[in-house]
Amino acid sequence: MGLLSLLKLERFLILGLAAGFVAYSAEHSLHAAGKTASLIAAVILIGIIILASTRVAHHAEMLAHKVGDPYGTMILTLSAVAVEVLILAIMMGNTTSPTLVRDTIYAAVMLDINGILGLAALLGGLRHGEQPYNDDSSRTYSVMILTAMGISMIVPEFIPGDRWHYYSAFTICAMIALYAVFLKMQVGPHSYFFSYSYPRAKPATGSQKPQEEAEHQSAAISIGVILVGVLIIGFLAESMSTLMNAGLEGSGAPLTLMAVVVAAISAAPEILTALRAALRNRMQSVVNIAMGASLSTVILTVPVMESIALYSGQPFVMAMTPVQTVMVAITLVVAAINLNDGQTNAIEGMTHFVLFATFVMLTALGL
Repeated sequence: MGLLSLLKLERFLILGLAAGFVAYSAEHSLHAAGKTASLIAAVILIGIIILASTRVAHHAEMLAHKVGDPYGTMILTLSAVAVEVLILAIMMGNTTSPTLVRDTIYAAVMLDINGILGLAALLGGLRHGEQPYNDDSSRTYSVMILTAMGISMIVPEFIPGDRWHYYSAFTICAMIALYAVFLKMQVGPHSYFFSYSYPRAKPATGSQKPQEEAEHQSAAISIGVILVGVLIIGFLAESMSTLMNAGLEGSGAPLTLMAVVVAAISAAPEILTALRAALRNRMQSVVNIAMGASLSTVILTVPVMESIALYSGQPFVMAMTPVQTVMVAITLVVAAINLNDGQTNAIEGMTHFVLFATFVMLTALGL
């Protein structure tokens, strides 16, 4: 692939880099222009960040196509979590909110399980009826998400304030241990838990070219674009964070809005990938993406951010509110029931999508 062709394909990343320099140069002018100008600029940057993240997800998807499941979806979810952790770390330096990490993880779980899985199962069910997948994967994901969120986001409510650093250090070790065992299962002798044998189908006439492009695309180029893309997203996130803080200051907007923005940015490319998989009757990919992204968000974000808290000496509020705890409990119970028989349908998708709509309503109410 020639340099000009590569630059043309990665125009969103080039746009992101240019927008980052413009935003950095004009930041003081935008602050002086008032809250409305800052908020409009922040919204534009969010859109550009999402466009840039779609390119990162595209190259992660191409790598995923080369290696196949379960390695493929692991690459997809890890790239999304890397973007999320980077944006979170940058935004923590520009905000005084002690609940940003907790609210972002909570929002990500709601978006992944209720939003992505719910919408994909609903649309896929309306098109294909019952859609099969390997129920070993859903059970494994569900119990690990419940364990990880319980340890890191429910138990902290009962930890005395003067002992938070002891429990924080324990949480880091517990998450690393959980992920190490999960990773060994996912890529080791239990990798069949996360894969499903679909009937061989003849590809459509127009679908062969993209598949051939994925086969011939250099893995080194994809890895390079992913790394550069994540750096560009971090550059954009720095300006977006300061502009959004300035634009929302004193506006009465819900405190969780920033967290929802971070979660939505990281989940945007996954939504498109999951919907395409559901409409192609490949529900195993949807389960791996939605549940795997939720698990990766909790099990990887928590130790990174807790390490930052220990280093800075400033603890975050990780204990969920009663409303958040109830929503997570309902979500995981519904997921455990729906994802226990190896098939999804439109009714199951609708139950999760209604829970997602409830999350949106509660966020709008400031809860």
